[in-house]
Amino acid sequence: MDTKLPEFKATAVEQIEGIHKRLYDTFHSQKTKPLSWRVTQLRKLWWAIKDREQQLGEALQRDLGRPFYEAYLTEIGWVLNDIIFVVSNIEKWAKEEGAADVPFTFKAMRPRVRKEPLGVVLVLGAFNFPVQLSLGPVIGAIAAGCTVVLKPSEGSPYTAALLQEIMEASLDPEAFVCVQGAIPESTALLERKWDKIFYTGSPTVGKIIAKKGAETLTPVTLELGGRNPAIITKNADPRLAARRLLWAKGLNAGQVCVSQNYILVDKDVLPFLVKELKTAIKEFYPEGPKESKDYGRIVNSRSFDRLKKMLDSSEGEILHGGEMDAETKYIAPTIVRVSSTSDSLVADESFGPFIPLLPVDNLDEAIRIANQVDSTPLGLYAFGSKTDTNRILSETRSGGASLNDGFTHASLPTVEFGGVGDSGAGCYRGKASFDCFTHRRVVTNTPAWIESLLSVRYPPYKGKLAQYKRMNDFAPNFDRQGKIVSYGFIGKILALGGASLGQGVKRWLVLVLLAYGIKYGQSLGLQERLKRT
Repeated sequence: MDTKLPEFKATAVEQIEGIHKRLYDTFHSQKTKPLSWRVTQLRKLWWAIKDREQQLGEALQRDLGRPFYEAYLTEIGWVLNDIIFVVSNIEKWAKEEGAADVPFTFKAMRPRVRKEPLGVVLVLGAFNFPVQLSLGPVIGAIAAGCTVVLKPSEGSPYTAALLQEIMEASLDPEAFVCVQGAIPESTALLERKWDKIFYTGSPTVGKIIAKKGAETLTPVTLELGGRNPAIITKNADPRLAARRLLWAKGLNAGQVCVSQNYILVDKDVLPFLVKELKTAIKEFYPEGPKESKDYGRIVNSRSFDRLKKMLDSSEGEILHGGEMDAETKYIAPTIVRVSSTSDSLVADESFGPFIPLLPVDNLDEAIRIANQVDSTPLGLYAFGSKTDTNRILSETRSGGASLNDGFTHASLPTVEFGGVGDSGAGCYRGKASFDCFTHRRVVTNTPAWIESLLSVRYPPYKGKLAQYKRMNDFAPNFDRQGKIVSYGFIGKILALGGASLGQGVKRWLVLVLLAYGIKYGQSLGLQERLKRT
């Protein structure tokens, strides 16, 4: 018997303005500020997810053909653990910090950093991991003390509807709302002013989001995709590379923004890699991928047609796979040997189970091609010796990188994750999720007793510049040729950053007086408090 799931229903566009106003009113009421309130919201969310494990598994199966094990591993269990981790650390993260590296002359102002919520946040989720990529940012925003509108992807409607039920069953409706819909609803949301927009999806839509944010000076975090390369050098283990990269492409039928888009493989290793990939496919899916309960499906007919067209347009040679079924939206893991970076399977991000292999003569050529195809991909995967992988890291850029594996760096839920350049801006997960929605507000408090020392900053300025320099200027420890100049141990202590030993001694006198002033001022403050009591 099928698990009962809520029905997907778009939010009326005319309701969005009221939702937006309600969340702003709630934020300015200070309701979301207490840590105890935030923790309670997260705990209730945890139970709402836990109570719907089976429903979430069913929703993900209907939307993406996702096996339950895969659904739990990458979605359900992920967000449950994320909540526990955040709740366990939120007090430490939210604690006020003393400002670092403050010059001694400013110590008396006691500069500190407060952690304050950015405000009202819009989170736009993605279809391929509709639980993790929707609730992950929401968890961070709740922890930071923000109010949130979540707009899940309409591409995974069963999961989107269940996310709305989860939020309405657990979270304060005055602070957290799930808005459903497609382009009209997203457009209406983006017409409003937010304090932060968080978007996960394609670079094409990411540009639209960034432009909308710029119109209202709204900060935007973009988690996008990329034409991610894997590089297999002549020193790599082809069996290890085949198994690990097949896992990265087989997961969610290749609908993973960080999986490799193409593989640059040393021509001498190519035949061994092809053999090991075929062997791994048989091992992973003994009955064949189509009959396997451990292999997913393409999300919808539109994505299926796009992938079919991409493969049909390729000039490469299909070495294995290629089978498709439009009715069930099945596409087999497909190994294709290509000969050019202009091939459709390399030039565009497939977001499907294609494994294009582009042979190269050497590592120099592989690095050159990787930088040419996409200089800032979301992920990069290098297989080879330590010397090989270190060189690849040094001569390329990417949001993250995994050595001798497929997207391990993106599988760590407590480590920050994000893109660079065209693959995104900003990061989240773990503490980074809290920081993503937090403003670090620097606060100082200048005591009255220090007024005489501050007179150097007041007009008239005549004759004060030399005094200011003695108090504040740092002196270089290098000459005009950029070489280090050392006064020796005693000289360094006496100079104290001055341009000369004489200037350093003067600085010592100023600082001694200032230290005395701080102590004296604090003593006076204590005496005043005693008098009042």
